[in-house]
Amino acid sequence: MYYLAGRLNPTSFDIMSSPDNIPYRSIIQIDKSNSQHVYLQIAQQFIQAIVRGHLRAGAKLLGTRQLSELLDVHRNTITAAYEELFAQGWVEIIANKGTFISSELPLLNPSTEREYSYPKTTGYRFRKSFLLDNPFEKNNYELSFNDGTPDIRLTQLDDLSRIYSANLKRKVNRRKMGYYNHDGSEYFKEQLTMYLQHSRGLAISKDNLLITRSMEMSLFIIAEIILEPSDTVVVAELGYFSANMIFQKAGNRIKTIPVDEDGIDTNALRKLCEQEPIRMVYVTPQQHYPTTVPLSAQRRMDLLQLANQYGFIIVEDDYDYDFHYEKQPILPLASNDQNGMVIYVGSFGKSLAPGFRTGFIVAPRNIMQEMRKHLGIIDRQGDILMEQALGELIQEGVVDRHLKKSIKVYKERRDHFGYLLSEHLGERVQFTTPKGGLAFWLNWRKAINLYELAKRCAAKHLFLPKTLLYQSSKTTGTRIGFGNLDMEEMEQAVKILKLVLEEMES
Repeated sequence: MYYLAGRLNPTSFDIMSSPDNIPYRSIIQIDKSNSQHVYLQIAQQFIQAIVRGHLRAGAKLLGTRQLSELLDVHRNTITAAYEELFAQGWVEIIANKGTFISSELPLLNPSTEREYSYPKTTGYRFRKSFLLDNPFEKNNYELSFNDGTPDIRLTQLDDLSRIYSANLKRKVNRRKMGYYNHDGSEYFKEQLTMYLQHSRGLAISKDNLLITRSMEMSLFIIAEIILEPSDTVVVAELGYFSANMIFQKAGNRIKTIPVDEDGIDTNALRKLCEQEPIRMVYVTPQQHYPTTVPLSAQRRMDLLQLANQYGFIIVEDDYDYDFHYEKQPILPLASNDQNGMVIYVGSFGKSLAPGFRTGFIVAPRNIMQEMRKHLGIIDRQGDILMEQALGELIQEGVVDRHLKKSIKVYKERRDHFGYLLSEHLGERVQFTTPKGGLAFWLNWRKAINLYELAKRCAAKHLFLPKTLLYQSSKTTGTRIGFGNLDMEEMEQAVKILKLVLEEMES
């Protein structure tokens, strides 16, 4: 749609006494390629002219026959446009006299701009959140490290597209698609419930499950329901920045505890509990983010015991649960929770293409009822087609088959990446080969400027995001993902990293 494509002379509108003085061709520009009805285009452009002060209250408009000839449209189109304007209160239609701009409209200062442009700023004040500034950087580099995301090139697109297309075509699926309420596809919840029972040992029903768009949405809903601004939330000293952002935005008091080779320090947590009330503890026990260490069996028992003793809630994020290489992963804390103290959050389909992933929450039924209320406000529509497709991916065994193939590839990549780090950077970094996940945690033997390192890598077309760099008076560490790189790419990336380090040391 086009608006006010020519220069108007607003001062002439004040003295005009005839509808012939109105520059209709400047005000009305009809776009016949637009799918919107022509009469609505005309009506909306009249409204724009009125709002911007180009047409004054009381001004008489041309009759329908004259305006239709002027604009080269059917008279009925102009009649329909005038009726639309009348219905919305912009014009008055007086029998035997004509159509007039409504006299009830406020007096506006006419605009002198050549053409319509959307306002660059608001005319009002609003709160700004610096806590929620996007930490992610855009890049178009040839090589890129990340925090451990899968390689989309390994995705079985044929299976994904086949099943998704079937949901649009097969009549038998329409019954399943109709089996739906505001908090997700019942069919998908049934399939995901069985999947979590089998893979995580969770003795749950679909009434314990909420489908969300992402882990971040899950944490947002949890924070809205459980946390008050004065509550204390405990996180790891080195932890997941997105989760910390959500808790800080909620106004909570954030306390940190150390992380070592056995995961979070539960002795330090006990001391905190003795000093003040703790409302929530957020953990990533499978592969701690960012250091990749699993929470030991002893500390898992300690954590559950402390939650029961001091009454705090454990939010267990199953980050990278599906990616394990040495043996079966330790079952989640939630599988051993006897007192309803654990809320389990995760992402399903992480090994699939990004558009085929979704988040979920597992919790006792009573709090799940409250979570559904909040989900109904922020995401009532959901994505029924995607959930239907994901349910069939589980039912047909596609997810399990794809995951087994992917893990084999990622294990080879993990081993090769560990070899490259030892070969080229062994004197500079210390690391432990992770038992799961798609990233390594590197401790630098000598303190270096990691941001300078990232800057120099970028000059050589290797992207090292700032979100992977952990530098403080006590820590110089980097989380580097290997899953998105094939063998040749990771060799190139490590060689660039070595070259940059040599330049910095010279």
